[in-house]
Amino acid sequence: MTTVPPIAAALRVCAALLVCVAPLAAQARRALQPEDWYRFQAVSDLQIAPDGAAVAYLVTSYDKASDESRAALWTADWTGRNSQQLTRGESVNEPRFSPDGHYLSFLSARPKGESTQVWLLPRKGGEWRQLTHVSGEITSYEWSRDGAHMVLVMHGVAPGTSETAPGKDGKARREHRPSAAPKPLVIDAYQFKQDEDGYLTAESRSHLYLLDVRSGVVEALTTDPQRADSKPQFSPDGRQIAYVSNLVGGGAQDVGIDELYLLAPTAGAKPHRLLKTWTPNHQHLEWSPDGRQIAFLIGDEPRYNAYILDDLAVADVASGKVRDLTGKLDRAVVSPAFSSDGRSIQFAIEDDGFQYPAQVALASGAITHLGDSMVVTELATSAGHTAVLATNDQSAVEVSALEAGKLRSLSAHNRALLDELALGTVEDIAFTSRDGTSVHGQIVKPPDFIVGHRYPTILWIHGGPNGQDQHELVLEGYGPPLERQLFATHGYVVLAVNYRGSTGRGAAFARSILADWGQKEVQDLLAGVDYAIAKGIANPGRLGIGGWSYGGILTDYTIATDTRFRGAISGAGSGNQLTTYGTDEYIVEYNAELGPPWRNTALWIQVSYPFFHADRIRTPTLFLGGDKDFNVPIAGGEQMYQALRTLGIPTQLIVYPGEYHVLTRPSFLVDRSRRYLAWIEEYLGGSP
Repeated sequence: MTTVPPIAAALRVCAALLVCVAPLAAQARRALQPEDWYRFQAVSDLQIAPDGAAVAYLVTSYDKASDESRAALWTADWTGRNSQQLTRGESVNEPRFSPDGHYLSFLSARPKGESTQVWLLPRKGGEWRQLTHVSGEITSYEWSRDGAHMVLVMHGVAPGTSETAPGKDGKARREHRPSAAPKPLVIDAYQFKQDEDGYLTAESRSHLYLLDVRSGVVEALTTDPQRADSKPQFSPDGRQIAYVSNLVGGGAQDVGIDELYLLAPTAGAKPHRLLKTWTPNHQHLEWSPDGRQIAFLIGDEPRYNAYILDDLAVADVASGKVRDLTGKLDRAVVSPAFSSDGRSIQFAIEDDGFQYPAQVALASGAITHLGDSMVVTELATSAGHTAVLATNDQSAVEVSALEAGKLRSLSAHNRALLDELALGTVEDIAFTSRDGTSVHGQIVKPPDFIVGHRYPTILWIHGGPNGQDQHELVLEGYGPPLERQLFATHGYVVLAVNYRGSTGRGAAFARSILADWGQKEVQDLLAGVDYAIAKGIANPGRLGIGGWSYGGILTDYTIATDTRFRGAISGAGSGNQLTTYGTDEYIVEYNAELGPPWRNTALWIQVSYPFFHADRIRTPTLFLGGDKDFNVPIAGGEQMYQALRTLGIPTQLIVYPGEYHVLTRPSFLVDRSRRYLAWIEEYLGGSP
């Protein structure tokens, strides 16, 4: 018998105790709860100071007492040791550093109920002051490089009126004041609806105005009532403003096109058109540091509007010649920004479950990765420093410094909450669809997952179809990762399938469902379920399905195709696409991709098969949506609800008053999560 030294024996005892304590520590963490919405903080709108020594950003919190979502302005220095909340009370948006870096500006309606104005605040804290006193609605703005002027993007200024310097009462003087009585809405645009913006009248078209920062005088720069002007950027020398103009008062031939104009910052100056391009998902203009080039994003013709992969390009200011920098990349580009020396442009690339930072050299066109295995949602660079908003499977979006391909944290707004939670593990999956197509995605397993045990499984479908399931933990919008963890932490396996139509796998993969909705996507989704069953993970008798937006639409398609799902959740979806024509915001896509219903009636009925074949549905389904949604109007859920009620299928319809496509009222976010869990538990049974 070997004698064990006392110290060695003690170490063995400690090791044994640690083995026992580790599972207990994991068990001490808890599941994600609907009420956690009140503690989440969503980080967005990243800005970096001109000297690169600090970042500014917005933090949206979900206040239980007021039942409001509120965005506050925060700053953090480059070391990450010092951060500060600069605003409280009313929400702010559109933060900007002043060109000298001493101040931060933002938009806010203060006090609540007043019109939105530009406010100025010392960068290191202090008293803010109101810069504008206009009666129109400011939606965005940009500083001139010398800090003497701003260009405002504003709408709601009636013809024949002018915005001038504030009077003695501090309010804007106007030649004519509008009547408080409501007036009929006069519609003359081809696309006349937009979620959150409502009906698009001539008054809702934005134009550019020049603000003299010192005097407060505001002068109109663009006034064409048939156009909407946006995205202004001052040239480095301050002599020109580049902006995007859209001819919205024209016909079908004018939609889906961005026109880039140059304009001297002087009232009465005549704009000069630099170029025309297809409208991307998210247009972004930026001057090169030397003022010779403008970076912008290229979309695709309206026929492919639902499957756009934004390309990065530069235009020569003198000639208008365009060079596409990422045309051969075959992936979408996000958040481009010129490097300080102007030799390269940094951006994020959407690619097969990730969205990683990269840069392209302007001289050679060579693209290099700046990091891998991460999801970067925004990027900003200045003075040799690059900051990003980044997320992964276990961490919500936070601010980080990007250094030598690695992330260094500059904020931790959700760390305390996430440290309490036992989140599910996320693994990449790949399988073959019925026709041999390779399909990718992720599977989310409960924190205490046991190999060999079959779990109740939920197929949770991302919206779009433009977009992808990726390795992120988002806290707002209608992306599915938060819901995936909500279900996984309550004991369910969750499948996230990047079906055909998704981006991240190239243009051909995305466009493969062109004018053929609800066919290949459903094949891919069902193949994902078959994969999880074949792997011994999913319980074939306890399957659920759900999603929001196109995820809700695909839920309707899938339950009208396959009856094996015991419970379904269709959020902001529709099963009868015929009734969306002219009632939602997608007229451009409908006419270009499907053609008008009177020309292609059979095709419209085909893509509406969940409604016209509702008698094939056997799955109890929960329908939800906001009553002000112009993206996918609530009528889509109402019709499917009425069909299932008529057929005697268990169903329920939840209407959220005053909400658009993306829910923002905190109590509704909590309510929706509770209903998700309750519906799935009722029809799939409780978690193991």
